[in-house]
Parts: sequence; structure tokens; C-alpha cells
Amino acid sequence: MTINNRIPPSLQAAFSQANCLKIISGLQNFDPTAVEMVVKAAGMGGANYVDIAARADLIAIAKRASDLPVCVSGVNPEILAQAVAWGADLVEIGNYDSFYRQGQEFSAAEVIDLTLKTRALLGDQVALAVTVPHALPLDLQVSLAERLVEVGADLIQTEGGTSATPNHAGVLGLIEKAAPTLAAAYQVSRAVSVPVICASGLSSVTVALAIASGAKAVGVGSAVNKLQDLVAMVAVVRGLRQALDLKVGLRV
Repeated sequence: MTINNRIPPSLQAAFSQANCLKIISGLQNFDPTAVEMVVKAAGMGGANYVDIAARADLIAIAKRASDLPVCVSGVNPEILAQAVAWGADLVEIGNYDSFYRQGQEFSAAEVIDLTLKTRALLGDQVALAVTVPHALPLDLQVSLAERLVEVGADLIQTEGGTSATPNHAGVLGLIEKAAPTLAAAYQVSRAVSVPVICASGLSSVTVALAIASGAKAVGVGSAVNKLQDLVAMVAVVRGLRQALDLKVGLRV
């Protein structure tokens, strides 16, 4: 596995240990109070970094709320580059879920174009993560991931929670919910040399499965950011942290 020095040092270590935990506040979450609560919970619960929307005041809030590295997500290369000037430690093309709800999907060509433009604006100093759209067939997700690394992605993220339709409640339902992103993580991690982040639809039940599937990190959003209470958020983050730390060192 190749870990680029553009990635913040604390995250390099976490990716190397395959137990990196990212907490996502939401691409369309521009509520300063809500974002601050998520970031505080991430720091208190043992996460490695946070992923927030691209706005200067939110980055400032995140920097005050914890000492965790701040990733900013979006689909606008100019805004992502500006976010670095606002204090973001790394950026990500992704967190597409809000766009899917509006009926918008991203083709492989569009994601490659966004990556090329963002990499050019960032230069060589800032790490860039790129999410592979889950709507693509799995073989095309793999070929896209390979191409994204070629054009400048330092990290690849998989997704799939919005396409999952669990048929059961409880633990079985949680595994069914995570199945698409786990499958993508398994295939993509075997095709690219950079760390893979498995996100979307994960829980404390399935984060260890993501690591066993080949991911070096997991990203969790709604399991935390849908809560209304800081104590509850911290409890969920700690549960995720514990699940990662107790993972069995086996690969699927």
C-alpha cells in the first residue's frame, strides 16, 4: 500500500494500522451548531478525522471544536481548493448521497473530470480523496478507481448505503445495509495501491467487516449526525472506535 506524504501524518499512521475512523457531518449540513456537535463527538469518541461541508465558518468551528484533521467534501473543484485556504487539511470529491436524493448521479467521466480539475487547483501539497459512485457496476467501479489514482487521487472511498434495501431488522439488516460498500471495498482495495475508505451504511456491527474486506479506513455519517444529543453521539463514536480496535486481523 502506498501512503502519500500529502496525507496528514496522524492519518498516515491510522491508515497504516488499518483502523482509521472518519466521522461525517454531511455534505449539505450547514448548521453550525449541528456541525460543532458532530465534531466534538468525533474528538471525544476517538475518531481520527472529521468530514464536513465546504464553508469557511464551518471549518473554523471544526478547528475550534477538536484537534482532529478536517476534511471538506464537495463536488466543486474551486470551492474545494478554497477550503484549503480556509484551513481544511484534506479534501474529498464525494458524499454524493444528497445528490442521489435529488435524482442526480455522477458518471465515471464526470468524476474523472472533477478529479483532474481539483488536483490541478490543489497542486502537490494537499491530499485528495475521491468517492467512486455506487451506481456504477462493480467492475466499472474498480476500473474507475484505478483511473482516479492515475490522475491524482491519494485516497479512494467506496459507498453504497443508499442502494441497499435490507430485508431484516437487527444485526442481519445492518449487514445487508453495508453489503454494497463492503463488496466495493473488497474489489477496489485489491485493484489500487492507495488506501481505501469504506463508507455509507456502516455501523459498529460492520466497520470491522470493512477492514477485513480490505479497507484501511471507515467513514460513518448518519449513525452519528442524525442524533440530537452530544452524549448519544459520543457513545456511538466510542462504539465504532471499540469495534475497530477489537477487529479480528483477518481478510475476507
